[in-house]
Amino acid sequence: MRKNYILDANILIHDPYSIFHFADNTVIIPVGVISELDRFKKEFTDRGFNARTVVRLLDGLRQDQSLAAGVSLENGGTLRVYCEPEQVLKGSNGSADLEILRVAQAVKQAEPETPVVIVTKDINLRIRADAAGLRAEDYETDHVRLQEVSSADGELKLTAEQLDEFRRKGRLASPDAALQPNDYVLLRPRNGERGTALARVDVDAQALIALREQKDGLWGIRPRNKEQYYAIDALLDNHLSLVALMGKAGTGKTLLAMAAALHLAFRKKMYRGVLVCRPVVPVGRDLGYLPGDIGSKLEPWMKPVVDTVDFLLDTGGAVKSHNDGAGLMRAGLIEIQPLAYIRGRNIAKRFVVIDEAQNLTPLEVKTVITRMGQAAKVVLTGDPWQIDNPYVDRNSNGFTFLINRFRGEAIAAHVELRKGERSPLAELAANLL
Repeated sequence: MRKNYILDANILIHDPYSIFHFADNTVIIPVGVISELDRFKKEFTDRGFNARTVVRLLDGLRQDQSLAAGVSLENGGTLRVYCEPEQVLKGSNGSADLEILRVAQAVKQAEPETPVVIVTKDINLRIRADAAGLRAEDYETDHVRLQEVSSADGELKLTAEQLDEFRRKGRLASPDAALQPNDYVLLRPRNGERGTALARVDVDAQALIALREQKDGLWGIRPRNKEQYYAIDALLDNHLSLVALMGKAGTGKTLLAMAAALHLAFRKKMYRGVLVCRPVVPVGRDLGYLPGDIGSKLEPWMKPVVDTVDFLLDTGGAVKSHNDGAGLMRAGLIEIQPLAYIRGRNIAKRFVVIDEAQNLTPLEVKTVITRMGQAAKVVLTGDPWQIDNPYVDRNSNGFTFLINRFRGEAIAAHVELRKGERSPLAELAANLL
């Protein structure tokens, strides 16, 4: 049955191409939503870029047809911009949320046989719509359930002969056809005896291969559990261009990523430098109101990364006579940048760390990954259980979206870190609070 979908501005900002994702239904945009987009279009942020993209799309669609009467879309659907008669003279004023509710009621009365659905990421608007007897939903096109990306604690039981061959050759034909490229598994003897081994599935999913080992640790850091062994193997593999490290607070995601960055860029000299990005999700005042240059403004958000680098320099030694994170950044050896400034760049031969990636939207993740040039490696760290962005959740954020889309690709690996190693207190807090 055909439906009328009424879109909130936050949906269009989240995904400017969302208007094409409602199949053969009718998509309705209240004119007040266009006014709301107009407020954002001059911003030099992802929000501003997406607002401008939506406006250009609508302007292109109206060239041959009327947005008021309805524009036919290639997917069989229809797009309308709804303007209430009194707004033609008075213009859009008042609450955009109230206008969306009024438009939904008007459309429902005009077409009582056709279901009307408000699509918004604003939870309060969904509640108000429900109270008004209207149906409201989140935008679910890019949703990925967390269970779908959580890696299973893979184990394979092998015979003693198979384990012996694996240890001798570092390779064994894969006995499980369900395993995908770059999956990690624990190999265990079938007879219940002790003696396990860790393995990764090769890029053709044909064999199990032994993990890379760092005898002296990774910049002074030694793995404390099997998932950290998995993570180090993925981080050091120069055939992998993308690595996603998922885990709760204290599991070592950022620590391992930055240790690998220092090791590969400054000890092995495989990369020109290190670039660290972190989503800026302000609490209270926005970034732009803080005094100082971009380095000063970013300092509060980048302090966790600086603390991590300071710790690594203490455990693994200085870099080119710099023994603190701030010194490395002043020297340009480690570059920090807000994600809003990454658009348009071509980042080649750098080790890139995107920290706190669970606060990104799917479109923002696409923007970041498509900036990666030749010989670059990007590592995303994220905790889907700890999201600060009000417009994404554990099922709709860009981090889980990326893991789902890249699973099974030969150049990508995903490791889920489960055990907290920061301290017994931190681990207990992560589990209980």
